[in-house]
Amino acid sequence: MRVRSAVTAAAAGALLALTATTAHAGPADGLAVDPQGTIAADGTVTLSGSYRCDEDGAGPVFVASTLVQGDRSTGIGGTQAVCDGQVHTWTNSAVVKEPGYLPGEARVEAGLMQLDPTGPLGLPMPDFRAQQSQDVVLES
Repeated sequence: MRVRSAVTAAAAGALLALTATTAHAGPADGLAVDPQGTIAADGTVTLSGSYRCDEDGAGPVFVASTLVQGDRSTGIGGTQAVCDGQVHTWTNSAVVKEPGYLPGEARVEAGLMQLDPTGPLGLPMPDFRAQQSQDVVLES
């Protein structure tokens, strides 16, 4: 746990230097991915990092993540964000069955996604407030 805390602290520090590049991002919106993830014996993949966002009242905000390794790509959870301008940590997990992921190099595509309730036909539409791609090492 001590190593993970140090990695998350480093990601939080890097997050403070991020500038969001999406159209609806506020000045404090940012997202970081920890450079290490885990794979449990049962196939549970866990990814983590940190984020910061300001509340704009338009709809709920989530941290979405996708894990890519070779030709395999899987969405790994979605954590609801607390948008109060402070840096927070996120952790997403999912059980991935056969074929599973292997320890080693992979890539995480993460996004700070807000559901905009004013989409067409009254359906909420995703709006990415921040995005981050990070090479990671998966450990068992």
